[in-house]
Amino acid sequence: MQEPLIVMQDVSHVFQADDGVGKAALSHVDLTVKRGEFVTVLGRNGSGKSTLARHCNALLLPTSGHCVVAGMDTREEKDLWKIRSHVGMVFQNPDNQLVAAVVEDDVAFGPENLGVPPQEIRSRVHESLEAVGMEHFRHCAPHLLSGGQKQRVAIAGALAMQTECLVLDEPTAMLDPQGRAEVLRTVCRLHEERGLTVVYITHFMEEATVADRIVVMDQGQICRAGTPKEIFGDVKSMDELGLSVPLAARVAFDLRRKGVKLPAGILTDTDLVQALEGYHVH
Repeated sequence: MQEPLIVMQDVSHVFQADDGVGKAALSHVDLTVKRGEFVTVLGRNGSGKSTLARHCNALLLPTSGHCVVAGMDTREEKDLWKIRSHVGMVFQNPDNQLVAAVVEDDVAFGPENLGVPPQEIRSRVHESLEAVGMEHFRHCAPHLLSGGQKQRVAIAGALAMQTECLVLDEPTAMLDPQGRAEVLRTVCRLHEERGLTVVYITHFMEEATVADRIVVMDQGQICRAGTPKEIFGDVKSMDELGLSVPLAARVAFDLRRKGVKLPAGILTDTDLVQALEGYHVH
């Protein structure tokens, strides 16, 4: 049985507007993320996804309720750096995360701030860049890299902090298809090979199919949770929430409505092709 790494208990978060009126971005959220789990969070704009993400490493604190990371309550200021060493964040715009003129200096930035000895920093930088396939770019200027490469450097920076969980807030939203594929492939490999815990927020439904579990948010609350097959298999519910499903799941749904008997759980183009190859028209 996997141990919980992040536990949110009845978490609400209210942002105060300029006119003094509060707006609830999260409302009574209960969520547990287990060590080694890959959780994808889906929802329309304004559903609370990014607010949820920022509670995972205490960038935001609950207005009410509790968020506990690796056994530490995020409201305990003395544990702040420990929490952020357990949970690393990667944001939408890679340019906002890169602070140094050279890639290896950027990856070293976090450990240096923690007072890690220089020899240990060099070792961490090498290992982290190697883990994301960016070791050959260690002496490059970040502004010369592609968007996908910049995000991989941002991920390396989190790994250099020896994080055990990556929270990625729409990390591929500003990337082209090649960059999106690079980043997702890197995250999947780290999850599989290192057992890294992943909380992945995206609006690309095809990306969500790789998760162990999908959490769907609406109006600051978790309205659905389940495996990718469970979530995307219920096309009608996703339509009602104003969310799309992977194209293969949509095509399979439409074909079933026309009387084509296809198996449940079709998520990818490969799934669809295999199901159609096995289908015989009577």
